[in-house]
Amino acid sequence: MRIGILNGDDIGHEIVPETVKVMQVAAEATGVHIDWEPIPIGRQAYDTLGNTMPAGTLDRLTALDGWILGPIGHMVYPKVAEAPNPHPILRKHFDLFANIRPVKSYPDLPSVHQGVDLVIVRENNEGFQPDRNVVAGCGEFRPTHDVTISVRVITRNGSSKVARAAFELARTRRKHLTVVHKDTVFKLGCGMFVEECRKLAAEYPEVQLDEAIVDTFAMRLVMTPQRYDVIVTTNMFGDILTDEAAGLVGGLGMAPGLCAGPQHAMAQATHGSAPDIAGRNIANPYAMIMSGKMLLDWLGRRHGDAAAVNAARRIEHAVERVLAERRSLTPDLGGSGTTTSMGDAVVAALRAE
Repeated sequence: MRIGILNGDDIGHEIVPETVKVMQVAAEATGVHIDWEPIPIGRQAYDTLGNTMPAGTLDRLTALDGWILGPIGHMVYPKVAEAPNPHPILRKHFDLFANIRPVKSYPDLPSVHQGVDLVIVRENNEGFQPDRNVVAGCGEFRPTHDVTISVRVITRNGSSKVARAAFELARTRRKHLTVVHKDTVFKLGCGMFVEECRKLAAEYPEVQLDEAIVDTFAMRLVMTPQRYDVIVTTNMFGDILTDEAAGLVGGLGMAPGLCAGPQHAMAQATHGSAPDIAGRNIANPYAMIMSGKMLLDWLGRRHGDAAAVNAARRIEHAVERVLAERRSLTPDLGGSGTTTSMGDAVVAALRAE
């Protein structure tokens, strides 16, 4: 396998190396060979190469099977053409239409709820987000000083693709899929999204399909998240709901993610770059490590590589063991460990299997 390493910004330079370390040990244990390719991106690339997305980056990534993208701190990038936000470009260019974000509670960690095990599948390339819903120009504009217009883009093709990804995931889990929308108000936009989900239901008779209006779902998610298995929704709703769900199980440090498309996948945790704790070696590497685990699993299933799927399973078991034994946990998890020591603990657990 050829996998890229894109550290990103701030804590990315701490948590991505731990992820690579863990993935490499799991790969060696299962006979998977990985060629790693470091690729500069983000603020460090801008400072050294003059662009947050250096020339040739997309071509280099095209030649890979997948890559790890660390958190991006684009909010403080210079407001110049040479400093774009990289991750929307990557999502759009490689059609990474499905943003898969699992949310899981652990009995040995404090959380608002126990017994939570759900996955939100968020459409990734349409919706309200103006940096990815048009080919040219911007999906948000201000015709006068007092009026701003935001365009929401929903397509049948985009809706059908993400719905199918969610159905495929649901059939491997507890066979329950919930479509979250607001077709009571967005009759055409959300209406189209729901129509495509309903059409596909006939192809997956083993999957129970139900629907929820987004505001009702937000309330139920807080009160009884255990009732849900796989959730599929549009871009902005998914962006908000995944952060809410992460808060139920310990925060954004516990929120891994994978952006997947037809040919490539990108491990990208839900959380941001946390500049306030960057350089202190206390960032929780869980979300990034588990994102790497998801990448290995996706690549293994796509290429029929049982060893890669096994490597992903081993990482998950090792992480669960570290959490259960509370070894070297970072401060946000109630421990006194560091980013490095928690990564080391996962490696030790892998080698003990």
